[in-house]
Amino acid sequence: AARARLERPAPRLALGQALRGVASACIDVSDGLAGDLGHILRASGVGACLDAEALAASLAARDALTEWPEHCPSALELALRGGDDYELAFTAPPAARDKVLAAAAQAGCAVRCIGTIEATSGLRLRHADGRTEEMPARAFEHF
Repeated sequence: AARARLERPAPRLALGQALRGVASACIDVSDGLAGDLGHILRASGVGACLDAEALAASLAARDALTEWPEHCPSALELALRGGDDYELAFTAPPAARDKVLAAAAQAGCAVRCIGTIEATSGLRLRHADGRTEEMPARAFEHF
């Protein structure tokens, strides 16, 4: 499944269109979530705290770990730093939850809350035990 997604990506065009007027920011995750989300954070002058458990639960991450375990140190690392996902990372206020779910249903696509936007700049990762760590918002560098 992971190889098929890599070789034949299916950009989430319908979801992106359905989120117009609902999401406050949106980016295609092609260079790794941490880096691509970092672009949103820097442009918006905010920070974020990501939920490690929500990220590690990704079906694509689990598939890749099964198919290529020698290349993937963990599902969490793959979710943060892996590229060529062609999924959308977007922000929306908590009050828009029902609209986000309706947009996802309209697009025939599942969505999941993976964190929160915060006033303090930077990117943080919250672990299941409540511990939070700073992390670099680096993306793949093409040049």
